[in-house]
Amino acid sequence: MNVPFLDLRAQHAPLKEEILAAWSNILDTCGFVNGPHVQGFESAFAKACDVGHAVTLSTGTDALILPLKALGVGPGDEVILPANTFFATAEGVSQVGGTPVFVDCLRDTWNIDPAAISAAVTPRTVGVIGVHLYGQPFDYDAVKAVADKHDLWVMEDSAQGHLATYKGRKCGSLGVGAGFSFYPGKNLGAPGEGGAFTTADEALAAKVRMLRDHGSSKKYHHELVGYNARLPAVMAAALEIKLAHLPRWTQARRHNAKRYLSNLESIANVSAPVEAQWAESAWHLFVVHVDDQSAVLTKLKEAGVGVGMHYPVPVHLQPAYESLGYKLGDFPNAEYNGAHCVSLPMFAELNDSQIDYVCEQLDRAVNG
Repeated sequence: MNVPFLDLRAQHAPLKEEILAAWSNILDTCGFVNGPHVQGFESAFAKACDVGHAVTLSTGTDALILPLKALGVGPGDEVILPANTFFATAEGVSQVGGTPVFVDCLRDTWNIDPAAISAAVTPRTVGVIGVHLYGQPFDYDAVKAVADKHDLWVMEDSAQGHLATYKGRKCGSLGVGAGFSFYPGKNLGAPGEGGAFTTADEALAAKVRMLRDHGSSKKYHHELVGYNARLPAVMAAALEIKLAHLPRWTQARRHNAKRYLSNLESIANVSAPVEAQWAESAWHLFVVHVDDQSAVLTKLKEAGVGVGMHYPVPVHLQPAYESLGYKLGDFPNAEYNGAHCVSLPMFAELNDSQIDYVCEQLDRAVNG
């Protein structure tokens, strides 16, 4: 049996004709930029996140950069974030001239450790970015409590957190705002690049809208120096169609995660992911930890199982941030994750027999 890491064809095939019809309408009406498809998706996505405003953007990285710019982050400012995340979380801070300051993650959810934040605060710190890594919500209340003591804002990196919930609240509705990615492999993925910023703050949403369109809210009148970061209408149209299916896809992912977790109870020497009691994960990724990462990855690939690593090199050890002076050993939990993580197949269309096969092969790879 071959089990792919991700199967986008299985997701798109039933929706192909509907998406093509929407694209045909765009070609007929020539509404390529902004327009009803973009506005319709923004309204629907804000509603799905239980938040007042959603501003679509060209990428998930822009969904961090533009809000940070709108919040006034610039040279001399520091923003605290976990070392265990995708590079773009830190990159967004750097792109507006700020400095990312890393802290370690927890060893259960692999999300930011709230207890590590205070020690990283300096007079230059302006905010904290928490990441809903792998679709698992970070402990927002604990992070917010620390941030409030130091008069800091908290932003969500919800690139992997579509429809995840924290204490009954949707991820994307918790902090000052949240950045989402619609990269094709995400739980809600575009047939190309895309992103969105969600917030309850009307003024902040308006500023991000201006920034995405060259700092303009009125044609040829530019209040700010901005960006060209608009989401194409063809992406918005496809995303609005797919959004209607996201609740069902999310439930399927949760079913698949339960199947994995049940199987893993009988497999020795594999650490299973943990879902906090107060959370409902979006299960964007299903990440386990093993002693011999390289050998297990090789054996699973040989058995026809698609696998990945998220993420093998923590951000503080990336060459791009060598100038910040971090070194191996600074954040042992993030470094452990990088050296021992194995991402197993996870997508809505995955079936029980495929999951069982993956677990059988994982047991063989780990325990012989």
